Amino acid sequence: MPSRSSSRGHSVWTLIVTGLAVFMAALDNLVVITALPAIQESLDTSLQDLEWTVNAYTLSFAVFLMAGAAAGDRFGRRRMFVVGLVVFTAASAACALSDTSQQLIIARAVQGFGAAIVMPLTLTLLTVAVPARRRALALGVWGALSGLAVALGPLIGGAVVEKISWEWIFWVNVPIGVLVLALSLWKLAESKHPESTLDPVGTILVCLGMFGVVFALVRTTEYGWADSHVLIYLIAGAVILAAFVLWELRARHPMLPMRLFRNRSFSAVNSASLLMFAAMFGLVFLLTQFMQNIQGFSPLEAGVRMLPWTAMPVLVAPLTALLSARFGNRLVVAAGLLFEAVGLGWLALVTEVHTAYADQVPGLVLGGIGLGLFFAPVAEMAMNIVAPRDQGIASGANNTFRELGGVLGVAVLTSVFTAQGGYASPQDFVDGLVPATWIGAGIAALGCVAILVAPRRSKENGAAWQEEERPDISGAEPSERLEPSRH
Repeated sequence: MPSRSSSRGHSVWTLIVTGLAVFMAALDNLVVITALPAIQESLDTSLQDLEWTVNAYTLSFAVFLMAGAAAGDRFGRRRMFVVGLVVFTAASAACALSDTSQQLIIARAVQGFGAAIVMPLTLTLLTVAVPARRRALALGVWGALSGLAVALGPLIGGAVVEKISWEWIFWVNVPIGVLVLALSLWKLAESKHPESTLDPVGTILVCLGMFGVVFALVRTTEYGWADSHVLIYLIAGAVILAAFVLWELRARHPMLPMRLFRNRSFSAVNSASLLMFAAMFGLVFLLTQFMQNIQGFSPLEAGVRMLPWTAMPVLVAPLTALLSARFGNRLVVAAGLLFEAVGLGWLALVTEVHTAYADQVPGLVLGGIGLGLFFAPVAEMAMNIVAPRDQGIASGANNTFRELGGVLGVAVLTSVFTAQGGYASPQDFVDGLVPATWIGAGIAALGCVAILVAPRRSKENGAAWQEEERPDISGAEPSERLEPSRH
């Protein structure tokens, strides 16, 4: 039997590897948003092609998240994690080498596919490797790294674009990806769910359904919500997802057991994740443009001024383990959503054409505290409210809801923005931004209500799934099978 220090060392290495991977994948999307004007000028792209530089990644990412998690359970989490890293890193190089917008869009779609495999498996690998008594701290660090990626995205993107060139926002992924790949092969132990089987019909249905819904959402900014280009895909996606639910209810080995949604905590966590990411990404998208286009800041200057919001999670996230131990994850997550709602409400109150930056800082800080309180506890809830055998697919489902929330937030808040204002003048921009910010605050507040639906204390809160012993260095549950790394 391996020593306790050996088990602890394995846990630390797993945290380092998964933390670097989630940092790299989470950083990529926000970095690209900051670099869009430079990409447009360099490649002479149309506005629609420029939007698809972001949307191709988002679409591919959202569509394949659950399939990536299921593949990890079936074929081995380390094995699929490595596959995802190879795809993501190679696609990053392809993005940097792109000479046309079409090449960049295709490479971004492949990059999103790789990230869809990597992201859910970071959470599953970490949960399996770290004993329950240290899991809250490990997830706190994981959440801090995710928050750090959000914090540094606009800052790194602005600095790289101004000082070097836009291609380097993709080149920077290559050495990080190679490092994480080497560490994965060296330090990670293999794990899989021994009873996991493929559900090809369910996989096809969920991918097609997610494609229809997400494709419709990303096209709302171009066509509007009532256009047939949007409605056809939205309705088709919803119908296919309904067929997916019906199939999963009858399938012998479903990829997403519908019984999980009978757990109020599972439904509440995923609803809260969707709503938080809708509010966050929708407002980051608009506020970054406000600081650059209306207040006249450069991309780097705008990134620095967003730090009170985006960097706060780095300071707050490590404290959430103590707060969760005292008050429980449910209340800490609810507090995070409440802080986010109040912070966005503050921004809506003070935003004017000539708003002083000092007036914006309190709202940015409050929103940042909200993000810090949210990331790690909601990740721990997502893992602890299901049985060990379901943790892989629970991670995939939670990441899917988060990504769908980000797409939905950008679509909804941009629609409100264009309905009430636009880009014609600074005042026109503010006329659209203020109501969109109020809607974002309302979405975050609705998420607070959603998480409070979760039961205070019951078998659903994860206590029933806390393992009593961990017989090997991986820290796996008794129902998991781990194979020691050959490296």
